[in-house]
Amino acid sequence: MLVRQILSAKPEQKVLAVAPQTPVAEAVRILAEKRIGALVISSDGRRAEGILSERDIVRELAVRGGEILAQPVAELMTRRLVTCTPGDSARHVVEKMTAGRFRHMPVLEGDDMIGLISIGDVVKGRLDELTMETNALADMIRGH
Repeated sequence: MLVRQILSAKPEQKVLAVAPQTPVAEAVRILAEKRIGALVISSDGRRAEGILSERDIVRELAVRGGEILAQPVAELMTRRLVTCTPGDSARHVVEKMTAGRFRHMPVLEGDDMIGLISIGDVVKGRLDELTMETNALADMIRGH
């Protein structure tokens, strides 16, 4: 299973991104409203400058309190992005996510962001793949 296959199976293809100066409170509202776990930070909507996850927000809330809600997302975002390409395997992506202990990864084609995948997307893709393999094997055994 490749990242491009995982992306094509996602119902929502658009990557939600906010500008670096967006207040954290606005990012929290978007995360809650869209029921997602992370937002890409991008000035132009094409190039990922960082990522802000629920974990990033909770971690900073614990340290600095509610004052962070008025600050720009650029102050909380993870700047050192780990990314993948459409041709990367799901196994490779899971290994990167597990090693880095994060759950969301921007997908880049060259310098342009073309998607965002989560660990849930990868697991769903792998389960779908296993189901297809199981059905194919069952059909072979039955002589279909």
